[in-house]
Amino acid sequence: MMRDIINSLEEGFIRFLLVAMTLLVFFEVVLRFGFNTGIHWAQEVTLLMAAWFVLFGVSYGIKVGAHIGVDAFVKLLPDKPRRYAAILAVLLCLFYCGLFLYGGWVYLAKLKMIGIELEDLPFPKWIATSILFIGFILLAIRFIHLLWNLVTGKADGFKLADEAKESMHLAEELSKEATDSTTHPHKTTAPGEK
Repeated sequence: MMRDIINSLEEGFIRFLLVAMTLLVFFEVVLRFGFNTGIHWAQEVTLLMAAWFVLFGVSYGIKVGAHIGVDAFVKLLPDKPRRYAAILAVLLCLFYCGLFLYGGWVYLAKLKMIGIELEDLPFPKWIATSILFIGFILLAIRFIHLLWNLVTGKADGFKLADEAKESMHLAEELSKEATDSTTHPHKTTAPGEK
């Protein structure tokens, strides 16, 4: 139950960022080209929302297996070496996260100490850019969870999106639809119907 609540909050936050960013850009374009005016802070806020969306979404992509990867060589390995290669990759990813966490912490601490605000809004810049730290904490948590699954044998590698397999599946579907339309020319299908 708690996992479902966390999933809903995570997905809801990502949706909110995407919708808010899209609406703000749309509204700014309408104002700029329709009324020759605009919102002076829209560009800065849009860039910040995009950063939050990307850095928050990276950890979500690990969770749902949406990232692509070049794993042709790793797939050729037997089970145990494949798992060891995945463990090594996760450890390297955690090292990468550690570097960014350290750098992000130093950067945010300096921003807070100096007291810099956003260029267009009277808001502390360290809070607005805190996703540098938050995003990599979330990413490290995902990698630690994946590492635990690898060590305990619950996983044998990253869950990666396989674009080639998906493309072949789509090509087969299109080919089948084209064949069906030539063999049954009078049969019509609604969009999305197979």
